[in-house]
Amino acid sequence: MVIGLGIVLIVVGLVFVLDVITLDLANVEDTTLGWILLAAGVLAIVVSLVVNQQRTRSVHVTERRDTLPPR
Repeated sequence: MVIGLGIVLIVVGLVFVLDVITLDLANVEDTTLGWILLAAGVLAIVVSLVVNQQRTRSVHVTERRDTLPPR
């Protein structure tokens, strides 16, 4: 789920960096906002992959007991 958010942030950031859309916001430059969104998207994807890798590194222990009667 975070990977999807990271991809969306990267796409929106690239739209602002490449000047596809310009916004008239006071005290905010479009290119700077684009770079910030791009960096946040990359960071979200990297953090998501690291957390997912740690989650799959668990060890499963199986306990097995014999059900045969003693001799």
